[in-house]
Amino acid sequence: MNREMRRIQEKDEERAKRRRAEGAKPRVKERVGFRQYLREVRQEMKRVAWPTREQTITYTVVVLAVTTIVGLLTFGLDFAFKTGVLEILSVS
Repeated sequence: MNREMRRIQEKDEERAKRRRAEGAKPRVKERVGFRQYLREVRQEMKRVAWPTREQTITYTVVVLAVTTIVGLLTFGLDFAFKTGVLEILSVS
């Protein structure tokens, strides 16, 4: 942990101590206007690390493959248990 992180952590700890001493009143944040909200959303969207087209295609294929495998596994187990239970109940 570098010095800057230690300072930040110490400040956070001091704030937490003060809040506990004051009785921990919840802070109420003021609402911002719709334009400011949209401006902030736009700024945040510029910071997002968007995946490339190839990554998106790869992730989509992986999700579809895993979903198919899990679905088939669930179907197989359900069929096996159903057959087993019916076999047990029909023996008597």
